[in-house]
This record gives sequence, structure tokens and C-alpha cells, in this order.
Amino acid sequence: MPKPLDGVKVLDLTRVLAGPYCTMLLADMGADVVKVERPEAGDDTRAYGPPFLKGESAYFLSINRNKRSLTLNFKHDQGLHVLRQLLETADVVVENFRPGTMESFGLGYDAVHQFNPRLIFCSISGYGHTGPDADLPGYDLIIQGEGGIASLTGDANGPPYKVGASQADIVAGMMGFQGILLALLARAQTGQGQKVDIGMLDCQVAMLTYQAGIYFATGETPTRMGNQHPTITPYETYRCQDGYINLACGNDSMWRRFCKAIGQEVWTEDSRFQTNADRVKHRRQLSALLEPVMLQKTAQAWIETLREYGIPCGRIQSVRDVCESPQVQSRDMVVRLEHPKAGAIRVTGVPIKLSATPGAVTAPPPLLGQHTPQILTEWLRLSSAEVEQLRQVGAI
Repeated sequence: MPKPLDGVKVLDLTRVLAGPYCTMLLADMGADVVKVERPEAGDDTRAYGPPFLKGESAYFLSINRNKRSLTLNFKHDQGLHVLRQLLETADVVVENFRPGTMESFGLGYDAVHQFNPRLIFCSISGYGHTGPDADLPGYDLIIQGEGGIASLTGDANGPPYKVGASQADIVAGMMGFQGILLALLARAQTGQGQKVDIGMLDCQVAMLTYQAGIYFATGETPTRMGNQHPTITPYETYRCQDGYINLACGNDSMWRRFCKAIGQEVWTEDSRFQTNADRVKHRRQLSALLEPVMLQKTAQAWIETLREYGIPCGRIQSVRDVCESPQVQSRDMVVRLEHPKAGAIRVTGVPIKLSATPGAVTAPPPLLGQHTPQILTEWLRLSSAEVEQLRQVGAI
């Protein structure tokens, strides 16, 4: 079936996570993504591990499917010339160097826009390309702290925590994907490309939403509340006889059904708990009553009971549980591929489900430089002799 980005040529100059995640999303939707890597070493994540599968990093395999790999030495004059040629023919370039790096090659946005005005130039960096902190390096751990997320994560009486997945990187990759799609739409109208400037810190600020709203409204900074929600209750994690469940009463109607489900309808008449605002105000008193009730049954028993009454609830699942879940499997969110070196591998699937032009996972992550001759022949029309000459001099 056709894919939304069929025919779009993407030059991927990124490494580690934020940029590769962005270009993976583009590749899933049909773009021809050429991953440019350093000869011999490649993307930093090729060395991240263990675990390794027959020498291939599980980290690298998780975010580089559907791409082709070309090795290119930017420090070699001929390698830099090839990079310029690739930029001349690409529709999109994605890079996540520190701001100023592409300019040091003479290939920053302003220069490239002159010889390829249709090119969409996406830059993903820690702090964006403007502002007093633009030159600082951006790493997920650092940005989760600087962006306020870590201050909100963890027990109220404990230290701050980062989120278990590298969400600052991944959210920046998603925002880069969205920015590129918007720029492609704009180009269809104007014929012109543009710069897409994604700052990881900006993305974290955007995620603060109602937490920032609380600060704007009160002048007081929100603090860590464990698994509690600052403006809704009961909406948190509760201990049962044999484990924990998450429970979410999102409105007063749900609250009344919840009280009926747990045999505590009398609570609906308690003036402390009648509205959500009342319950938030008297959160501690409600928790003191609710916690012993939840300990009366197993997690599964409570889930079955609560779902009968339409109360949103769920288990705290491990990564294994999630990946083996019938729901996840039925949605093709775990995909099997055959890798030329690692053999049979599994990767996560495509989360955006389009009915007419769906994306797909069709190719395994590439070996380092696996497609170099093929790409130079297809994109630049170089002959086999010209490719070999570039190899001989160390440009590729």
C-alpha cells in the first residue's frame, strides 16, 4: 500500500536518540531515510550495551529500522563535497549537532537554503538555536531536570527522579517529526523549505501544561506528589492484597459509581467528598479511608469489579508484560524482523494507525555502511569507479 511520505528523501545526520527517533518515524511513513554515519564507528549507540545481539546493540536496533546506512567522513574534503551533493538532492535534512556545527562545515541553514531552497532543515538540540543557553550540550537526563519534569517526579519526601524512559529525547523526536510534516505541508503551498528549530527544553516546557498553569494561577511552584494528581482524586496508585493498581476517577459521576463498586456509598453523602474540589481539599482524609478498603481484595479482583462499574483502572505492568500483552500484539506494536547479522529480532511497532495509507515496519536496522554504494549511485548518480575512489581516499 502507498505510504504518506513515499518519495520524500531524508538525509539523517543524527545520532543517539532524539534525532534517530524522529527519522525513524519518517521512515515508518515511507520516507527514504539515509542515515549518514562515521566510517568504522558509526552512530554512538552502536556501542551502547550490553545487551548485544551477535555484536549488534539492542539500543541501536530499537530506533533505526526502515533506514539505509551510508558512511561519510566529514573531515575529508571529498566527504564534505559528497555531503553538499546529498543536501542538494534531499527534501529534508535532520541534524542534532550542537548549534554552529553545520555552520562550521559551511552547510548551515542559511548557506544550504541558497542552493536548495526547497530543503526542510530540521535541527534538534538541547536548548534550541537561540537564547543564552543555545551552546550548551543537550542530554535527556540534563533536560528532564532543567525542564522541571524531574522536580515533579518521585515521592514527596524523596529525591527527584527522571522518567524511566528517555522521554526528553523521545518527545523532541516526536516534535521534530511534527515540525517536518508541517514544513512539508507549507512547502506544498509556497514551494519553499524552511528551518525547523526543535529545542529539547522547549518540549519539556510544553509538557508542563497544567503544572505550569498551577504556578501561573497561584504563584506557587508545584512539587512532587508521588503518584497523586494535583487536581484530581482519587487518581493514583493503590496497594491491594497482592500488588498495586492504578485508579482514575476523572469526574463526580465516576466517583459515585466508584463508591458503589467498593461498597462505600455512604461516602457520596459526606460533605468532604461530594465534589472533586472537596475531595482534593480533603485528600488525606479520603486516602486514610480508602487505603484499607483496597487492601481487602487482590489487584485482579478489584480490576474486574471496578471495570464492571466503568471505572478506569489498570495493572502496573512490567516491560515484559507490555510486550507480551494480547492487546499490544493485536495492534502490531511488536514486530518481528530478520536482521542480516543479529538474526531474528523484535522492535516496537508504528503507533499511528492510518486506514488508507498506513506506515509499516518493513526493513531491519542497517549494518554500518551497508547501503553506501547503492545510495551514492541512486541519489548522486555516481559510477562504481567514483564510489571506489571515494572509498580509497577515506571519504566514505
